[in-house]
Amino acid sequence: MIKKRYDKAGPAVAEAMKKRGFDAYYVSTAEEARAKALELIPEGSTVSWGGSVTIDQIGLKQAVIEGGYEVINRDEAKTPEERTEFMRKGLTCDVFLMSANAVSEDGQMVNIDGNGNRVAALCFGPKEVIVIAGMNKVAGSLEEAYVRARRFAAPVNAQRFDFETPCSKTGMCADCLSPQCICSQMVVTRRTSSGRIKVILVGDDLGF
Repeated sequence: MIKKRYDKAGPAVAEAMKKRGFDAYYVSTAEEARAKALELIPEGSTVSWGGSVTIDQIGLKQAVIEGGYEVINRDEAKTPEERTEFMRKGLTCDVFLMSANAVSEDGQMVNIDGNGNRVAALCFGPKEVIVIAGMNKVAGSLEEAYVRARRFAAPVNAQRFDFETPCSKTGMCADCLSPQCICSQMVVTRRTSSGRIKVILVGDDLGF
C-alpha cells in the first residue's frame, strides 16, 4: 500500500517542482531512476557527486564510473587534503549528483550539510545538478520537510559517519554546536531557473 501511495502521489509532487523551475520526473523504481539519470548525463561529461547513500543504492555511482564520463571521484583520495581538492574540483563539473534530505509536497527542497560542498554545488557551480530522492523523503509541508531533515536525516547521517555529536550518541537532535556538527549549512531551494536542477523522484524508500 505504501508503494501504491508513492505511485499516486509522486507525479503530483513532480508537477509541483516543475512549477518552481525544477526539471522534475517521477519514476516508480530504482532501476528506472538509474536509467533516467544516465539519460540526462551527456556522454563525455565531467561528473562528480556529494555524499549520498541514494546514488549508491540505485547503482548510479558505479554506472558513471564504468561509463563514458570523466569522473571526479573524491572516494579515490589518499589524504584528507586530496579529498578536499577533489571536492573543490567537483564545484566546476558538468554534472553533479546528489540526493535531498527532504522535499515538501508543494515542491520545495531542504538540504543540510556539514562542510557545505554538497549545498554549494546545488546552489551554484556545476552546469547541471541531478537530485535523486526516494518518496520516503517527501513531507507534507516545508516546515515538516525541515523537521525531517534536521531531526531524522541528520542524526542518521551523523551515526553513519560515526561523528562525535550528541545526535550520533542519542539519535535525537540537540541543536548542538559540536566541531563535527552535520547541520552547519541549511538550504531551502524554493525555486530554480532554466532547468539546471533536475530532480528524479523515486517510488522506493531510498537513503535516509
